[in-house]
Amino acid sequence: MAVIGLCYCVTLWHISILAGLIFELISVLGVYRLNYVLNRMHAAAMGDTLGISAVLIGLMVLRGISFDSLKFLLIIFFLWLASPVSSHLIARLETTMNPGSKHYKIEKR
Repeated sequence: MAVIGLCYCVTLWHISILAGLIFELISVLGVYRLNYVLNRMHAAAMGDTLGISAVLIGLMVLRGISFDSLKFLLIIFFLWLASPVSSHLIARLETTMNPGSKHYKIEKR
């Protein structure tokens, strides 16, 4: 019975870390392939948030219930708050600095 539980736990953290690495790889390909700066930024932000979160969840499963898992959970919480906010601010700066771009329209308020 203990062997089955151990195999399930090992498989779960392997899958989670592998999924995180695949998200990061897709993010890198998106940054490389996309032409427009906001599209690149979106690919990088999504890969950052999803990829690192999946890897950290895999590490949480690997470490079990411990103080390290709490640290990983706090890192995930910080990433889920900070990454979208910083991406939004960078996108807003891009649209403010390049108002004549043909890729988007700025609505006047």
